[in-house]
Amino acid sequence: MNKEWSKDFKKCVDFHGHECPGLAIGFRAARAAMEWLKENRAEDEELVAIVETDACGADAVQVLTGCTFGKGNFLYRDHGKQAFTLLGRKSGRGVRVCMRAGAMEPMARHRELMERVQRNEATQEEKEEFSRIHRERSREILEKPLRELFSLKEIFQLIPPKARIEPSKTCPVCGEPVMGSKVQVRDGKEICRSCLRE
Repeated sequence: MNKEWSKDFKKCVDFHGHECPGLAIGFRAARAAMEWLKENRAEDEELVAIVETDACGADAVQVLTGCTFGKGNFLYRDHGKQAFTLLGRKSGRGVRVCMRAGAMEPMARHRELMERVQRNEATQEEKEEFSRIHRERSREILEKPLRELFSLKEIFQLIPPKARIEPSKTCPVCGEPVMGSKVQVRDGKEICRSCLRE
């Protein structure tokens, strides 16, 4: 891994909390998308990222692209796919980077250890073995040729509007402030969505 990549990946690890294959996938996908679009990290809302997973890779996309939930230019679609779309507001161009089938299947031992760790049944030795394999798999993803990991496809999509800043309204049920555009009317009252669900 070259020096620039190493520095950027460390930022992703610091943000995410640990090194793992999923983070490496998001790192490679975000870099590929930015290179394809010839874009730099967004200072504000110059880019829009759409992630189709809520797994580890989404964190790397935020760090590298500068797209965040708080700025409104990081959007989540619950599709359960290792797929990441990046759109450039200035150019109007977009690219979707999607993991190829079979590109990152965990080895049987890795999967077995992962399940034991998740069930809190792993011994200390198994935890250490799992961590070692996890790091090795991450490094494999960082070194693997891009074409073996992902398909890249230019997309043409309406770019979402920039984040809106609007006044809040007070929900008459819970008394909490809520974005005006997020209230719903029931029996003539503007009620927040959480109170409507209850």
